Amino acid sequence: MATPTTNPTATFKISDLYYVLFRHKWKIIICTMLGLGAAAAVYKLKPPPYQSRANLLIRFVISEGRSMDPGANDTITMSPDGRGATVLNSELQIFTSRDLAETVARNVGPDKVLTGISDSKSLAEATSVVRAGLFAETPRNSSTIEAYVTHPNAEMAQAIMREYVNAYLKRHQEIHRAAGMVGEFLAQETDQLRARLTQTEEQLRAVNAKAGVVSLEASKQAYADQMNRIRDAIFTAQAELAGRISVYEQMTKLLQPAAAEATATEPAPVPPAQIEAYQRVLAQISQLRGREAELLNYFKEGSARIQEVRAQVAEAEASRQQLIAAHPGLARVNTAVVVAAGNRPGGYDPVTEGAQITALQARLKALNAQMEQVRAEAANLDQLEVSILELRRRKELEETNYRRYAASLEQQRIKEAMGDGKVSNISIVQSATPAAQDWMPLRKLTAGIAAAGLILGLAWAFLIEMFLDHSIRRPGEVERTLRAPLFIAIPRLKTALAAGKSRRKLLPAAGSKPVGDADQNAAGSGNGMSLATTELEPFHQTLRDRLISYFESINLRHKPKLIAVTGLGRSSGVTTTASGLARSLSETGEGNVLLVDMTQGQGSAQHFQRGTQIGLDQLLDTRNSAFVRDNLYVVSESSGGERLAKGLPQRFNQLVPKLKASDFDYIIFDMPPVNQISITPRLAQFMDMTLLVVESEKTDRHVAERAAELLTQAKTNVGVVLNKNNPYVPARLQQDSNFFLGA
Repeated sequence: MATPTTNPTATFKISDLYYVLFRHKWKIIICTMLGLGAAAAVYKLKPPPYQSRANLLIRFVISEGRSMDPGANDTITMSPDGRGATVLNSELQIFTSRDLAETVARNVGPDKVLTGISDSKSLAEATSVVRAGLFAETPRNSSTIEAYVTHPNAEMAQAIMREYVNAYLKRHQEIHRAAGMVGEFLAQETDQLRARLTQTEEQLRAVNAKAGVVSLEASKQAYADQMNRIRDAIFTAQAELAGRISVYEQMTKLLQPAAAEATATEPAPVPPAQIEAYQRVLAQISQLRGREAELLNYFKEGSARIQEVRAQVAEAEASRQQLIAAHPGLARVNTAVVVAAGNRPGGYDPVTEGAQITALQARLKALNAQMEQVRAEAANLDQLEVSILELRRRKELEETNYRRYAASLEQQRIKEAMGDGKVSNISIVQSATPAAQDWMPLRKLTAGIAAAGLILGLAWAFLIEMFLDHSIRRPGEVERTLRAPLFIAIPRLKTALAAGKSRRKLLPAAGSKPVGDADQNAAGSGNGMSLATTELEPFHQTLRDRLISYFESINLRHKPKLIAVTGLGRSSGVTTTASGLARSLSETGEGNVLLVDMTQGQGSAQHFQRGTQIGLDQLLDTRNSAFVRDNLYVVSESSGGERLAKGLPQRFNQLVPKLKASDFDYIIFDMPPVNQISITPRLAQFMDMTLLVVESEKTDRHVAERAAELLTQAKTNVGVVLNKNNPYVPARLQQDSNFFLGA
């Protein structure tokens, strides 16, 4: 089972920057050279145009208009300090407008403006050239406009700049100092307004005379007050009339029975004193009932004052009944005597009361007639009010317009007399300067082009490194991606590359034996090692030492130790790594080493044997036939990968006990590449260690990660060998490469 390793966080380090720069240095250098070449071409072929500069100081802006208020001041003075950038930006818009550019092009001449640019004499094209060559700005915390004009011709640049200043001063005056209504138009309009105003005043006087009013508001208030007074008098008369009618009716009902009885019978002899007392009680009752009728006109039925009067009536009635009970003859006393007593205090006269009721009725009739007359007069005034108000508004409007036109006419006459027309609020700080070439923008442009080449190269390199290239390239990526220990990173050797090319040139044709003079020269000279093998020998020995240390660290001491070497594709260096590891293990002299070639081409067997190859079954019977050199034996699995896959796990289960019973210390298996249908993941469960050879810059990290996961699921120890690694970064700048590559 693979030893768990920590998965460090992928952070960008200075070593990563070195790696990207040195790996893609030619891309960066080529792009940089292209940028430098383009910058040199632009600098040589496109010289800067000539420039003429000018500065204008805006102290304040005078803006003239026509106020609706005749007494208002029509001239407004605005300072740039008070309005800030608003005033200066407005002036800048005037200065850079297309209308002003067209005026400049027309004054200078389209043919002169287009000299050296175009053979055309079009005003529109000349305007576009002038406007494209103008640059103007307002510096911060300043009240000036800084402008310059560019043109291929030095004299024309200065002429255009000079004309720009003159045209701007005229345009400024036209915009801010409006001529307004002048001359005969003002005089004619003033006369017409005066005539209309006179006509409106005559119409207003006629309407007022028809309405019979001097002041509309005072007349309306007088009618309202008069109607209120008449209404109050009507209400008072109605109340008094109702009270007198009620008293009259009540007293008539009381006096009629007494008068009839007095007429039918003769009065009984009653003492005069009692008769006088009886008459006083009757008068009191009559007076109280009249008071009650009067109070009913102003108060409700159950009010306290009405209840008090009724209580007094009840007391007086009780006194009358007592007098009648004591002297029954009082009931037949003639009512005429009572009526005759009206001249005394408390007396009641029906004739007088009837006359007063008739007078009140006549008064009410007169008051109602007065109310109708006042209402008719007020309605007539309301009908004329609309005409009066309309004429008043027309008079006010015509009077306002008349005063405004009269003031404008007078102001225009004053301006004409004083000779107004000078621009005093704008000063020319710097007139149009002689034209000169400004090389600074071109230098900045060329520097930017050169820097763009470098940036393009860097962007290209980082794009490939971070997004396009998904291969495993460096030792640090192995443990971070595969989560397996890295035993060694073997560099790509130029000698090994040349030797590989020579062997590929001398390979036999299809159907012939894969043995020839080239293999003999490559593998059998001297001690059986080629020049490339000799250069790789230190790395194979290092792999051997680290593998032995790994077995000791996990306390793996049984013999033989089964080690599988596999990869992820062709030419990844699996055979070379397996052969070199077997050779280095045999050189320790501590035991025998067996190399078993499980691949289809028997590359490991061909590397050592020349002639008939020995199979794994034959090794167990005739061991000496597989002997290659000191302590090293090489065999090939003759059954082939296809037959071995069909017989798994029976065949290998039968061989493993025999192999473990042998006297070999290490058995190295050169396995086929790992994929979904290969036998390698199934055989890995029998191994003590499975070395996965990853080819730098060729093996996809996702494929390698899936292969490591397949081997880990087989419950075997997994180690990684990074082969053909390119140490792009110099040794003094890359510490981790020095460690893994043995620099």
